[in-house]
Amino acid sequence: MTDISIAAISNPDPESGRISLRTLVPIRWVAVAGQALALLTVHFGLGFQLPLLAALVVVGASALLNVVLIVRRQVARELSEGYAAMCLGYDILQLAVLLYLTGGLENPFSILFLAPVTVAATILSRRLVIGVSALAIAAISVLALWHFPLPGRNGPLGFPPEIVIGAWTALVLATVFIALYTWSVAQDARRLRDAVAATQLALAREQQVSAVGALAAAAAHELGSPLATIAVVAKELVRELPANSPYAEDAALLLSQSERCSRILAGLAQRPEEDSGSPYARLSISALVEAAGAPYRDHGINLIFAVTGSPQDDEPQVRRSPEIIHGLNNLIQNAVQFARREVAVTTFWDTRRVRVEIVDDGPGFMLHLLSRLGEPYLSTRTGAANHMGLGIFIAQSLLERSGARLTFENRQEGGAQVAISWNRANLEAVDKVRPAALARELR
Repeated sequence: MTDISIAAISNPDPESGRISLRTLVPIRWVAVAGQALALLTVHFGLGFQLPLLAALVVVGASALLNVVLIVRRQVARELSEGYAAMCLGYDILQLAVLLYLTGGLENPFSILFLAPVTVAATILSRRLVIGVSALAIAAISVLALWHFPLPGRNGPLGFPPEIVIGAWTALVLATVFIALYTWSVAQDARRLRDAVAATQLALAREQQVSAVGALAAAAAHELGSPLATIAVVAKELVRELPANSPYAEDAALLLSQSERCSRILAGLAQRPEEDSGSPYARLSISALVEAAGAPYRDHGINLIFAVTGSPQDDEPQVRRSPEIIHGLNNLIQNAVQFARREVAVTTFWDTRRVRVEIVDDGPGFMLHLLSRLGEPYLSTRTGAANHMGLGIFIAQSLLERSGARLTFENRQEGGAQVAISWNRANLEAVDKVRPAALARELR
């Protein structure tokens, strides 16, 4: 009469949303054995007169389904969401048939209807959760009206109708509540998982960009010497060849192109290297902030960078950290996206702290969401219904990784303000963090 097989579905693949058959099949065999043992114990051990043959046939149907799953496992090792929903639906119907034969809602094992609903709410989409919950409520309602009497040692046991109505009410309300609550919690967990994956991808992309910059600087350094030799030879050729020589024009072209290559390599060499031993691995905090916002200078918004550092304190020198660059980049992008005319980015420092403020003249953050800023998939601005809402989450995750503290608020004169502050000593000690280290911490 127990139906523990539904617990087998509760092992979804966290990356694909599919359910592993490797877990499902063994637990279903445990379920079949448990149901058969319960029926035999109650019938022969306790002396309750059960319709044993019919009940064992229902258990045998579960064993047959398990054989089908074993055959399916040879083809595919995972269940799709739809197939998982059908398995949960079968569990509900099997439990309903067993309870129909053994007392309906008067049987204390009727509470097991909540198990498949809970599992469905954990792993399935909202549409399928509604379907599984509706099937469970329908089965509970049918059993409240039609079922065999609850067997006893000296004949059927009878319960007042009020007990049955109370059991029906409790089960229906519990089904609805558990489905809604569990699905909401599971959905938040899925969103957080996807958002963390997006954060890891963003960091990996930023580190790849930084690696390309370091490679370009190294290439410029290595190519500088041979190119200088080519330029010297080209100058000698231009000087030695007479003006009427058929090769004079080619020599002049060679010289001009070698000079052009020298300018290109000089520009590449100016990109900071990521090697911690390089003198170019660090730059000023104001330069780092401007580098993060540089892609948004030509977006039709007046992007202003200001520095208000304490004059008696040297400007902090920090590593070109992909976390800080990408985090500031996301916040500046968000400000530019919603600003009307202007975005101001102000960098401040003193002996104890470093602070960056990003202020825009847009509509500001929605008041009812201010306390929830930083949650994934949260649209934070008026008119942002079509945006995924991952930008601030990614920015906050990456910047907090560097030791930053973020605050969000609306200005009295209009617009939004984001303040990022670091302990200066900690910021100047920030080292490069690999994506794997970030992934472990976020998990």
